Amino acid sequence: MFAAVPVWVQTTVLLVCSNVFMTFAWYGHLKNLQSRPWIIAALVSWGIALFEYLLQVPANRIGVTHFTLPQLKILQEVITLSVFVPFSLFYMQQPIKLDYLWATLCMLGAVYFIFRS
Repeated sequence: MFAAVPVWVQTTVLLVCSNVFMTFAWYGHLKNLQSRPWIIAALVSWGIALFEYLLQVPANRIGVTHFTLPQLKILQEVITLSVFVPFSLFYMQQPIKLDYLWATLCMLGAVYFIFRS
């Protein structure tokens, strides 16, 4: 079924989905479980993180057939930033900062250097 989908697309889609779960596992409890004991937040986060790993592990296994390990890592970091910024702005209602632009430009530089050869 997925054979017709290019490896880079499969990898990217799985990593984006994985990162949505990861971001909620790491930071969602700061909004929703702030008044609960930390152990509850940790257990809920671990439960969410399970779904992250169920997507991230196949993404990396598929991705390594097309990308080098450093390319796969940079792709992951760019996706992480691409998921985290909207999460921070819209879900956590954090103010937008010019620093997001600078961080994005640094990541684009990393993408250029790791994928140029």
